[in-house]
Amino acid sequence: MKYQRLSKEQLEELHVEFINFLATQSITAEEWSEIKVNKPEVAEEEIDVFSDLVWEKVLGNAQYLEHFSQDQIHLFELDENEMHLIAIKVNNDSIDLTTQEGYSWLRDNLMNDDVVFYNASKGYSEDRNLDKFQLIQKGANITRGELYHYFEKLVNAKEL
Repeated sequence: MKYQRLSKEQLEELHVEFINFLATQSITAEEWSEIKVNKPEVAEEEIDVFSDLVWEKVLGNAQYLEHFSQDQIHLFELDENEMHLIAIKVNNDSIDLTTQEGYSWLRDNLMNDDVVFYNASKGYSEDRNLDKFQLIQKGANITRGELYHYFEKLVNAKEL
């Protein structure tokens, strides 16, 4: 398994897609029930293969990731050849960016000396989707990129 098995809840949400996946392997509902009872290891393998297929599609479509920690926000744009990072660091221990109050403080104090912006770009390894997955494993979430674009304009304006 390349990524991570989908949770029971995720599999339930993708029930129709999983049935179609089994159908492409010529496995009927009756056969699936039999496999689950008599060959649970085969059932696990099928779920793992399906999970990897789902992850491949999700990761292939992911264009933006966000990761919030107490004192930093990492915003990623995932283009074809490299990932671009905008990082915002708050050098004030009393501010927690994972709370609404902390995020509001940041929004109201973007030009404060305690707020530092960084940006960087990095090429992918041999496996672009695995690079994305590893960021998700570390706590990043797939987004539409609104926050990335907001801060991108701000960082570009500061550089002028």
